[in-house]
Amino acid sequence: MKKNKALPFVAAIAPLAAIAQQQRPNIVYIMTDDHTAQMMSCYDTTHVRTPNLDRIARDGVRFVNSYVANSLSGPSRACMITGKHSHNNGFTNNEHGIFDGSQPTMPKYLREAGYQTCLIGKWHLHSLPTGFDYWNIVPGQGEYYNPDFITQQNDTVREKGYITNLVTDKSIDWMENKRDKTKPFAIFIHHKAVHRDWLPEMKYLHEYEDQTFKLPETFYDDYAGRQAAGVTEMEIANDKHMDMVYDVKVYRPGDRTRLTWLYQYMIGRLNTADRATYDYFYDSISADYTRRGLQGRDKIEYKYQRYMRDYAKVLKSVDDNVGRVLDYLEKAGLADNTLVVYTSDQGFYMGEHGWFDKRFMYEESLNTPLVMRMPKGYGLDAKGDITEMVQNIDYAPTFLELAGVPTPKDMDGVSIVPLLRGEHPKNWRKSIYYHFYEYPAEHAVKRHYGVRTERYKLIHFYNDIDAWELYDLHTDPNELHNLYGQPGTEKITKELRRELERLQKQYHDPIIEKN
Repeated sequence: MKKNKALPFVAAIAPLAAIAQQQRPNIVYIMTDDHTAQMMSCYDTTHVRTPNLDRIARDGVRFVNSYVANSLSGPSRACMITGKHSHNNGFTNNEHGIFDGSQPTMPKYLREAGYQTCLIGKWHLHSLPTGFDYWNIVPGQGEYYNPDFITQQNDTVREKGYITNLVTDKSIDWMENKRDKTKPFAIFIHHKAVHRDWLPEMKYLHEYEDQTFKLPETFYDDYAGRQAAGVTEMEIANDKHMDMVYDVKVYRPGDRTRLTWLYQYMIGRLNTADRATYDYFYDSISADYTRRGLQGRDKIEYKYQRYMRDYAKVLKSVDDNVGRVLDYLEKAGLADNTLVVYTSDQGFYMGEHGWFDKRFMYEESLNTPLVMRMPKGYGLDAKGDITEMVQNIDYAPTFLELAGVPTPKDMDGVSIVPLLRGEHPKNWRKSIYYHFYEYPAEHAVKRHYGVRTERYKLIHFYNDIDAWELYDLHTDPNELHNLYGQPGTEKITKELRRELERLQKQYHDPIIEKN
């Protein structure tokens, strides 16, 4: 791994000694994996309640137009930490390459400006972290039960417990016992949850078992007019996509699916007592499924209910642990001088279009929850909903501005501090750019890029396909009716194609559309 070079911005800002004397807020950034806004009750009360997550929104702000630049875990994290689109930070997909840790990143800038920086939990960039005074990460995706952690000495250590609790334990311990308390700090608390395979904490095995989740109105989507949507491999209905053992946890002796071995490995990490508790619960689920002999739509909807229940159980532990962090900040006297951010690395499909997973530029995976509670005394007086369009490339310049650091010229994002002050800048962005690269790969979502405005969305699927899609989000919020090429759409299509090319040029995307 390359050694980090001195960062070029230092000479352009005030002397570090002067900055260190300024009062600057701490930053607590909490990010989950695959948590979607429709499963957070300050956004949508249809399915679950998340009282601790809602505390952040109640006491601060809720962004209602928050989007990612690439709906995939590793690339999304690279966008966040660099403030750059995927093609500019070099990490476009999870399948190929290693994140270049020698490049400038937001934590490095913060550390140069006098902040203590810390990362706990999921990193998922196929490299070891750089730019942090302290880090303790999980290998790859991490495991729910008795997970391994990689230390700064590059040792891998198995720890006892449930991963969401352990990540929080380590984060609170660092804030209380390991940091230099003479400096402001920025801690990045990155949870594995609520990522597939949705393995619940033991105490929540029985939660939501008496709840029947409402089917999304698009659950039986036929994908008419949307070529790329019709060939994906993330359908709940398809046992080769949503595995009966690995995902649904219906497992009977002799069952062998594509992912049975992985499921057995994951639950094999449990100790003897917890494994007995786990098996007793899910064996009864398997027996019930066998007894009922479900077929057709009954089976599909059964799979949906099992998926939703396990996802909700895992999310309940997340909400508990966010509450623990908020309580700690208040007890430690840190709440008034700390920016608290909660978000996810992307959205997720909870049965919409018959899917699970993410990747598409459609709303459920493009949109992500984002709530913030502001520190006091910084003029950050916004409350309630913020409607301006923001992206995860904006987090880096935002944190830097709060730290007194100018946004580096090569960052694609913009600081949202004016929005946190309650301002509504007239020159705020009117569109966002998106680009997804990981194909061919798991779930078979075609490569595509596109532009979203307040009302419209234009997407181009490319590589082994050449298909365009156009949606009017006001009249078709579920994105079921592809308007591209239909009479009467010529003007808006031309405008969106022009805006798409403008954004591609602005962000120096080498795939600039020529047609």
